[in-house]
Amino acid sequence: MSTPPTTAPQPPESTGPAGVPAARTGTTADRTPPAAPEATAVSAVAAPAVAAVDPAGHAVRTAGELAETAAREAATQLARPAPVPLDDVVPAPEHVTPDASADHLLTADTVIRVSADPAALAVAEQLAALLRPATGYPLPVTDTTEPAPAGGIALDLTGDADLGAEGYRLDVTRAGVRLTAGTAAGLHHGVQTLRQLLPADIESATPVDRHWVLPGGSILDRPRYPHRGAMLDVARHFFGVPDVLRMIDHLARYKLNRLHLHLTDDQGWRIAVDSWPDLSTVGGATEVGGGPGGYYTQADYRRIVTYAAARHITVIPEIDLPGHTNAALAAYPELSPDRTAPPPYTGTEVGFSYVDPAHDRTYDFVADVLGELAALTPGQLLHIGGDEAFKVPADVYAGFVERVQRIVAGLGKTVVGWHQIAPAGHIDGRILQWWGTNGDDPQTADAVRRGARVILSPGNHAYLDMKYAPDTPLGHDWAGLIDVRRAYEWDPGTHLTGVPAEAVLGVEAPLWTESVTSLDEIEFMLLPRLPAIAELGWSPRRTHDWDAFRRRLAGHGPRWTRAGVTFHSAPDIPWPPHATIPPARKGPLLTPGV
Repeated sequence: MSTPPTTAPQPPESTGPAGVPAARTGTTADRTPPAAPEATAVSAVAAPAVAAVDPAGHAVRTAGELAETAAREAATQLARPAPVPLDDVVPAPEHVTPDASADHLLTADTVIRVSADPAALAVAEQLAALLRPATGYPLPVTDTTEPAPAGGIALDLTGDADLGAEGYRLDVTRAGVRLTAGTAAGLHHGVQTLRQLLPADIESATPVDRHWVLPGGSILDRPRYPHRGAMLDVARHFFGVPDVLRMIDHLARYKLNRLHLHLTDDQGWRIAVDSWPDLSTVGGATEVGGGPGGYYTQADYRRIVTYAAARHITVIPEIDLPGHTNAALAAYPELSPDRTAPPPYTGTEVGFSYVDPAHDRTYDFVADVLGELAALTPGQLLHIGGDEAFKVPADVYAGFVERVQRIVAGLGKTVVGWHQIAPAGHIDGRILQWWGTNGDDPQTADAVRRGARVILSPGNHAYLDMKYAPDTPLGHDWAGLIDVRRAYEWDPGTHLTGVPAEAVLGVEAPLWTESVTSLDEIEFMLLPRLPAIAELGWSPRRTHDWDAFRRRLAGHGPRWTRAGVTFHSAPDIPWPPHATIPPARKGPLLTPGV
């Protein structure tokens, strides 16, 4: 999982802070020189009323009429600089049909019209909140039974079953923009595409004086997999609510729909449990390196879940069992095999701790903790960990997992566990999260034959705590170095021997935090690899092409810079000029290009 198995206050909608220096994206739109004043500057010259004639000498149009026509054409060119290409989107859409004659200009008069549905209206308000800071436009939102572009942007919740649970269609014409979807989640994903099709300056937190042009044409888009996520380990180092919300924003930007929170481990217990209060107050008081730790109150956790849900992201909480439990044992020694409280642990070794599988009190503890967490979590999935319990005999371990699986099912939830739970008895719906480095795993293949489904998180492709290169200042290398190309060039549908494509639910990129201590460091390890995982999870396999991806990804450097987001300027990506890492907000400074 996080080490080799052989080793024992709510942020604003826009993430860009005020005052971030402007950055050029390198796109055609941003290379266009500033436009001259509008058409009146070139069209209002009075022309002599001399008639234009055809070869027969017949008057056709006056010189004044010709001048006015030319002026209108010039104004059109000035108002519509070349936009971002329609296919310059990450993750790559399913189908793209450009129409260079249909570019659309947003103006101060643009109105957002949306279906009269609360969920659709919420997406429209998010779109307006994303666009208002940089454009300076009011962008009023109005709901209607039949939204139409009418010179603005229409978000139409149609109930179209062909688009599925998360698909959308985006149509851009000179007259207006229409985004249709069968669900609010689809509208939300379409909004992220629309956002990327505007110039990088759209990420500015303050108004930018420029033309806001969307490229003409249409996009039809649906995800390849239903599960597309990332995991944040808040147990090794604790991260407050604002940092988690910021990570949710990054997931939403790239159409990821799952946030897996690793809430408990040897170094810290991060969620308050009313029936076992010392878990958080005692077990949450430590972290790697001896820092102060911390934990989420139940109100904090609800805030995270609510914020994620508003962005159509489901939170998956993990309580790691039966191992990785030193923090719980320090708080409640009755759960320990020898009934003795171990000292708090602030190191990074694994495999030494476990709750007593033979003690009934252990199962009271599991039922209480998972019961409270299930009540706080509207999503269907509960993660029970299950890895690296090296000191528990195999048959005892299997019995423990089977009993805990039944507890989860009794709560009306679906159990997820790391792939080490594969040998345990099957329960309907169970999901294995596979984090190995060798695609030949007979135990996982056997569990799939018995009915299990799989989430792919291969340690040597998807683990975001791995170093980019030998000199990366953060992270590990036990699973190998993972540059952006390695994160991108693998296929979840064929990765595991003996596991058919239909058994794969999707992909997830874990970020373990033994060496990650700040938001800047989270972002540095996430970006630019997270979009690579997002594309594997969303885009059709036929669209996967490294050279095309690296070109599209390069344009996101200026967007992150404009938004004040820290990222690694990976040398395998052809970043345009000025796509640099902004100054760190806290923690160690990260040098561009490392």
